[in-house]
Amino acid sequence: MLSIRNRLSDRRLVLSYALTLFLILPLISSCQLVRVIRYNFADITDYAIFPNRPLQPSAQPFRFHQTEKPRYAQTFTDSLGETYNLDDHLHESDTVALLIVHNDTVQYERYLDGYEAASTVASFSMAKSIFSLLFGIAVDRGIIPSIEDPVTRYVPELAAHGFESVTLRHLLQMTSGLRFNEDPLNPLGQAASFYYGTSLRQQMTKLRLEHTPGTRFHYASGSTQLLGLVLERALNGPTLTDFLQKTVWTPLQMEYPASWTVDWSKPPLEKTFCCLNGSAQDFAKIGRLYARDGDWEGTQIISKEWIAESTHVDTTGGSIARYQYQWWLPFSKEDALLAQGLLGQYVYIDRARDVVIVRLGHTFGTVHWQDIFQQLSAYYE
Repeated sequence: MLSIRNRLSDRRLVLSYALTLFLILPLISSCQLVRVIRYNFADITDYAIFPNRPLQPSAQPFRFHQTEKPRYAQTFTDSLGETYNLDDHLHESDTVALLIVHNDTVQYERYLDGYEAASTVASFSMAKSIFSLLFGIAVDRGIIPSIEDPVTRYVPELAAHGFESVTLRHLLQMTSGLRFNEDPLNPLGQAASFYYGTSLRQQMTKLRLEHTPGTRFHYASGSTQLLGLVLERALNGPTLTDFLQKTVWTPLQMEYPASWTVDWSKPPLEKTFCCLNGSAQDFAKIGRLYARDGDWEGTQIISKEWIAESTHVDTTGGSIARYQYQWWLPFSKEDALLAQGLLGQYVYIDRARDVVIVRLGHTFGTVHWQDIFQQLSAYYE
């Protein structure tokens, strides 16, 4: 009897799945649907399933110092007061890499599940923070004259949909008023269309406003992707990957091959809302740059003014204290920054203590990583 019930249950599940596909098939493109069905949900290996533009490592890579006597907090406490051993918990939390750097010295470095220092991991929305760095360099160099420019100066086709009052600052602060479905589990949502779809430019022509710009915060990957289109048009020639390579990747002496995922359009456009693919060690160098106010070995990669402005707590114009210019400020204070991506990809920067922590994993696990990073960083008082 149980076997018959199981077969009936399985049959209902198949019929339900088939009906769902039948209903959504006319609503989304066949290519996107095939990818949604095939891959189901995002994974840190997704860099292998999409086209990309490569980022080349340096012939003379920068390396953090190693120590024979590493110092790190061996335990931490979660929000419920339960204490965990750091080494043991990494196995339990689907972590593939954890790196703690203090004063340019690696105090903890561990890789799991077959991953190693050279392994590539998809960063997901961590890329938004790295893109903020790239956008700031464009502002420093006058490529983008002002973040008070309306987005329609660069994307005039959006004027027909009322975007004349949306500024680049609004997009940076996620206060643009954009209507955007961010749910990664919704195959009909805009996040899935941006992630799995063939043409980001086409998707951006469909964007609409839901609120008056500058009145409320709404996290929307579409805002970051619009900024990517703005920068591509302002550069007027070099690709975003070319610009990142020249201004960030090469100067920071990245050690391992990396890439930036692009769409299938011609010419391709980088997915600026996500999808910079790299290693824990190289992601940590982005943290080091911000911990030093944009200075890299005596060269100012990005101005101190942009670093200060883009990480300054500002709650005007609908902005919120914990998010500034594509960076999270987890404790609403300017001495701690966080780049955060789907499934628990993080770069945490404690500027006061000169600590950078990178965590990469298959899933978020069961702990609140922001609190854990704070505890691990506080060890270096």
